[in-house]
Amino acid sequence: MKLKQDFFEQLTGYYQQVMPTPLPAPHWLLWSDEAAKLVGIDQPNDHWLQVFSGNQRLPQAQYYAQVYSGHQFGGYSPRLGDGRSIILGEAVGAQGSWDVALKGAGPTPFSRHGDGRAVTRSAVREFLISEALAALNIPTTRALAVIGSDLPVWRETLEKGAITVRLARSHIRFGHFEYFYYGDEHRSEKVQRLADFVIQQHFPQFSCDNAGYKAWFAEVVASTARLIAKWQVFGFAHGVMNTDNMSILGDSFDFGPFSFLDTYQEDFICNHSDPEGRYAFSQQPGIGLWNLQCLAQALTPIISSDDLLAALRQYQPTLVQHYLQLMGARLGFAVPAEQTEAEQQQDLQLIGEFTQLLEQQKLDYTNTLRQFAHVSPDGNSAALRDEFVDVVKFDGWWQQYQQRVSKVSELDAWQQARRLANPKYILRNYQAQQATEQALAGDLSGLQTLHQLLKNPFDEQPALAHYADRPPQWGEGLIMSCSS
Repeated sequence: MKLKQDFFEQLTGYYQQVMPTPLPAPHWLLWSDEAAKLVGIDQPNDHWLQVFSGNQRLPQAQYYAQVYSGHQFGGYSPRLGDGRSIILGEAVGAQGSWDVALKGAGPTPFSRHGDGRAVTRSAVREFLISEALAALNIPTTRALAVIGSDLPVWRETLEKGAITVRLARSHIRFGHFEYFYYGDEHRSEKVQRLADFVIQQHFPQFSCDNAGYKAWFAEVVASTARLIAKWQVFGFAHGVMNTDNMSILGDSFDFGPFSFLDTYQEDFICNHSDPEGRYAFSQQPGIGLWNLQCLAQALTPIISSDDLLAALRQYQPTLVQHYLQLMGARLGFAVPAEQTEAEQQQDLQLIGEFTQLLEQQKLDYTNTLRQFAHVSPDGNSAALRDEFVDVVKFDGWWQQYQQRVSKVSELDAWQQARRLANPKYILRNYQAQQATEQALAGDLSGLQTLHQLLKNPFDEQPALAHYADRPPQWGEGLIMSCSS
């Protein structure tokens, strides 16, 4: 693994150096070959185990924690930073560079009296969701590995400490810009310097001047809109959409409480620290815009208000268009790149009536959509119709749907396209919990099976078909805490 140190060398003052606290008696819990290839590592071995557990220093690594702030549940926190994550540098791979970070590697100057550790269940969950989202083609940070130990760590109960080796195209968040905008007397210079770095590293098509800053922010708005459209389409709830958890590149980032929908529920809350539902599933599109408005305020030293507002006005149409294209693919009707507002509203109404049926009849979101791979839009709907108790309401919707879908000439090809758009498998919280408990008891087979399953979510995988079953009653819609 070849490391470079662009952030460390070019942005002095935007971080503090800190060494990891060694994890005693480390052992591998999970490893991603696909993520390892991104950074030029062939296989897990004792060398990387000692490096990533903090027991051996990597000579070319600089080891630092970044500083940032952010709006958390609507309130501004002026100084946050990497409280339990230590970055080694940027690994250069065949597909670009990736920050390599040790999450759970001990306290940093930004730990705010915390121990800087992660526990096994949270480390495992971050690994699994990172790799699951990647397999669904949803932009995300990646997880290279999870390293376990017997180190006692206290959360709600006594648990075992672990480290997730996280890869990110960048760890820069909306909150980085907020920190220097609100908290530094040289805010214009600091915000501009950070923007220049982001543009030069990740948006080389834009210039570092007024025109370039304007175009860059417009792209940040668009990438955020596209990301949240994908979350909504696949039924993913992030749980903690604070501005310090929003990637400047539009990647899914910083996983605490999260969940895919089991039974479809618009107002589903996956975080028991969010009783008012600020980050409920249905609120994600609006929160995405709210967070972008916070970022826009922090960028006022380098971008005019008119240009910021013009970019923000494109958020909703971008999100809606991307959502419609993806949901159209799941349901089997084509959405043109350019639609009239009336056509968009008709499609949104058709989709909305379908999801209302799902919610009213308490149907599983993923399993029901998968049934579109077994229907004929010209006639037979038995595979899908059988999911519904109130078939009269379904039949009424199906008639509208048939009017929207073009006549299908090659049914096999049409159904195959639905299989490639509708995953059979998602990461269900109860399955992650069961596999983690099994691993803590010394059996890693459940984690390994779940990992392999989620790498190919669109494939049938007959031997593992039971992983697509609806959760048992105790596992339905599990919610998590921020220590998850």
